[in-house]
Amino acid sequence: MLKSRPCPVCHTSFEKTKLVIEKNIDPAKLSGFSFASRKEPEFMCHRLVQCPNCDLIYADQPPDEGELARAYHTADYDSSEEANDAAAAYIKAIQPTLSLLVRHQSALEIGAGNGVFLDYLSRKSFTELVGIEPSSAAIAAAPEYRRAWLREGIFEEKDFAPDSFDLICCFMTMEHVRDPNIVANAAFRLLRPGGAFVTVTHDYRSLVNRLLGKRSPIIDIEHMQLFSGRSVRYLFESAGYTDITVNAFVNTYPLRYWMRLLPLPRGIKSAMPNLMTSLGMANTKLGVNVGNLITTGFKRD
Repeated sequence: MLKSRPCPVCHTSFEKTKLVIEKNIDPAKLSGFSFASRKEPEFMCHRLVQCPNCDLIYADQPPDEGELARAYHTADYDSSEEANDAAAAYIKAIQPTLSLLVRHQSALEIGAGNGVFLDYLSRKSFTELVGIEPSSAAIAAAPEYRRAWLREGIFEEKDFAPDSFDLICCFMTMEHVRDPNIVANAAFRLLRPGGAFVTVTHDYRSLVNRLLGKRSPIIDIEHMQLFSGRSVRYLFESAGYTDITVNAFVNTYPLRYWMRLLPLPRGIKSAMPNLMTSLGMANTKLGVNVGNLITTGFKRD
């Protein structure tokens, strides 16, 4: 029998946690897209509990690192357009951080997908770009010139020199790693003084996610933990970051993508794409604050 782990952010013992949702995984429903980004929600998850100390919701019996690495390596990828939309939202939200950086030279993205965000950074005077991405399909979907920036695999601190980056980004990935403390602490050591670590995470306490409850898209087999503003701030403070900011921001996607996320009856959901296309609305972009959080912390001298 698997042993339940303590909170992966503050290490409070499992015995003090509160059950949020029981494990709900149907192997028959798993597919190549189960570990892909921006998929249609499956509403499957590992058992999730809530930490009373830092407010994190987490899977107390997650898969091991090897199993997760294999799942992401073989995951399918068909979200290039949505990745472009996400990157556009991220570069807009990160502008205040970029203006405060001491240098704009080297950047690392953990969970880089097809490298589109690195493309944006290249236009912001960054000249040394590295993206770590476990999915071979995502890298294959990248234009050839971006592939020079991308490395296939799982992020490991030992692959980089200390004090070597001015900016490290980890967007919609901290929920997927088994130990977010390892990533946050490693990023701190890899940053030069004056550099920043920036994450984008779901906020399970946002109004949208509270209204949808167990039918929220964040209830997902990929998620090893779910953050709130309080828990992500705790993570950054524990790792030694200063000048921490935690803010919600607007994501902009086509209506057909937003419709894909809604927990509608299957019949209605399958009919909506054709209806929206016939009305000329499928590709209409809509900006919505769904409660995603962008968190920034700086490494000071």
